[in-house]
Amino acid sequence: MSVPPYHPAGSSPARIDLHAHSTASDGTLTPSDLVVAAVDAGLDVVAITDHDTTAGWAPAVAARPAGLTLVRGAELSCRWYGVEPSISLHLLAYLFDPTEPSLVAELARLRAARELRAERIVDRLRADGVDVTWDEVLRYAAGGSVGRPHIAQALIRAGLVATTTEAFAPHWLGDRYRLPKDDMDVFTAVRLVRAAGGVPVFAHPRASRRGRVVPDAVIVELAAVGLFGLEADHEDHSPDERAHVRALAAELGLVVTGSSDFHGTNKTVRLGAHTTAPEVYERIVAAASGVPAV
Repeated sequence: MSVPPYHPAGSSPARIDLHAHSTASDGTLTPSDLVVAAVDAGLDVVAITDHDTTAGWAPAVAARPAGLTLVRGAELSCRWYGVEPSISLHLLAYLFDPTEPSLVAELARLRAARELRAERIVDRLRADGVDVTWDEVLRYAAGGSVGRPHIAQALIRAGLVATTTEAFAPHWLGDRYRLPKDDMDVFTAVRLVRAAGGVPVFAHPRASRRGRVVPDAVIVELAAVGLFGLEADHEDHSPDERAHVRALAAELGLVVTGSSDFHGTNKTVRLGAHTTAPEVYERIVAAASGVPAV
């Protein structure tokens, strides 16, 4: 697949952010506003990677400003079942065919599981006398993939917390009202993304501040079935964790990416806070056969 131009000859190196969310999942900017914000942030390439959905692709493409390259992708909710309890993890999938039947079916199942989980969390909150409703949460989701950040918005509206970060504290959505959800086996996810012509990259693989992380041996096995890269430069990685990811990627021959994981006002991180090297972007696009970067 050819690589679209992303900066004029003789200009400074391209700024590439391969992990950003819109209102199609749990971001606060619409897909159209996201691509405009990417230009305002000085980016040359941005990836739209909403959770378990491609719903933001078409509006992002339609609104893409001249001079910005858009990478269409998704962040898949995955799980490693090699230990008990199993470990949740996220897989970034780039430039896959959104009509591939097996992947379409899995994404639909994941979205349904996210919605059921969110509704059960609201039920638990209401049982404890918390002033939130499911209809309100659905309004915040605005037709996108429903998640805990939308419940957080309801808690903010109710005056119970001041920020999304506070809503994710242990006594709220971080633990007390957190419920498990159905995820995709991560090995199945890698194979499905590859079968759809996409490129899989493990999102924030060592972010221990988020909870348990999978051992390196699992990443070795994932590389053997088609994992293409590891996201190293991420807000939730410490300097030591970034160094660890880079060393492991070098050992396994995987690419290393850097991304903001932008969620709009749901997180404090800015678009372009971390970026991916142009040569890595080129390798990702060259490895894809699902849809092109546009």
